[in-house]
Amino acid sequence: MRVLVIQLARFGDLVQTRRLMLSLCADPGAEVHLCLDRSLAGLAAILYPGVVLHPVVAHGTALAALAPSGQVSTLLEANIPAFRHLAGSGFDLVYNLNFSPLNFRLASLFDPDRVRGHVWRNGQEDVGQWARLAMRWSAMRRIGLNIADFWAWHHPAPVPPEVVNPAAQGRGGGLGVVLAGRESRRSLPPRELAGLVATLVSQRGSSTLTLLGSASESRVAHQLLRELPPRLASSVTNLSGKTDYADLCHIVGGLDLLVTPDTGTMHLAAALGTPVLATFLSSAWCWETGPYGLGHRVLQAVTDCLPCLESQPCGRGVSCLRPFGAAQLARYLSTSDPLHLPEDLLDLDSALDGLGATFSPRAGTDADAPLRGRFRVFLSRHLGTGGCWRDAPVPEFAERMYAERDWMPPDTEAAHSRFAGVFWKGKRF
Repeated sequence: MRVLVIQLARFGDLVQTRRLMLSLCADPGAEVHLCLDRSLAGLAAILYPGVVLHPVVAHGTALAALAPSGQVSTLLEANIPAFRHLAGSGFDLVYNLNFSPLNFRLASLFDPDRVRGHVWRNGQEDVGQWARLAMRWSAMRRIGLNIADFWAWHHPAPVPPEVVNPAAQGRGGGLGVVLAGRESRRSLPPRELAGLVATLVSQRGSSTLTLLGSASESRVAHQLLRELPPRLASSVTNLSGKTDYADLCHIVGGLDLLVTPDTGTMHLAAALGTPVLATFLSSAWCWETGPYGLGHRVLQAVTDCLPCLESQPCGRGVSCLRPFGAAQLARYLSTSDPLHLPEDLLDLDSALDGLGATFSPRAGTDADAPLRGRFRVFLSRHLGTGGCWRDAPVPEFAERMYAERDWMPPDTEAAHSRFAGVFWKGKRF
């Protein structure tokens, strides 16, 4: 069977497709193909050896610098040959993962009954049942599902979550620091980041500190160096803007710990088995996009306005940043005494269950845990996995998440999925 995955999003999304990609590669006789932005082809070759790559132009700074007419001509010139090749490749199944105009145009190249996820049917955009369900629960982001698992469950029987990434362990290369993410409010400013890094270096006794980031973050690197104690700043190796994907894999894969906001490098570290300490605030919510696998740690802000939309201005003075600048955070990290954990902050350990990745508190109160637990039972029942039939039904979610359309004859995606057999028997919910 020839299978195509269309993943046109960015660095982190490519890594988070790992569970789906491994599941497809594990299918007997499967020949797996991946369509992605050409800027990520080098990384995909490292992450997914044996997968046939189909690079296209989907995004990038080179396009952004052009006028709209120039963007269109560049896209067409680069992509039409690739599209023709894809259309003639005879794929038995296509997983189209992103809701974007280009994704739908690509989907139009294939028989819609062979496309899972985002489909082009009869001249219109359409989505399968699983994606429709996700659109409904997206209004309740505090209970959400890790996107790696959402993509993986397009497959009728994804590989177990524990085989996706190796359990994390230090490799002797000291502490790595990712300077910033693509969304500015998700990242700690230099002052708060310096305080966190200095505490961790003191606690761990590490003398090796490596800064990682793009060339655009060189200014942040210099600001961080000014905020760090002089004895520590003098031992820093600043690699911002100096690594390609092969270098990044080599460096990150050798660290003892990576300190990072929600970034592609964070997901790469998890895929390589490097321990992560991640800071999540603003629009970043670890139950949606946290590091996948065992051995990782997240400091998650939990002010009542989170998670927010990065595209909208914050009317609260970025109050979710305050716990990371609180003096007692250093004391908490040094003592592990929950009494010292700043208010509106959770300290979480990564965990796995029948659905996939989740997180459990070391310290702090996760007020959403009971509702999130019931939601995961609901999804387990929907998918028919994870020992779900031993759990009580969850009518509150069945009533909210299912629509009248779902009780009509199943679409092609549901008919070929593992949960088709349970989905139409309402008594089970």
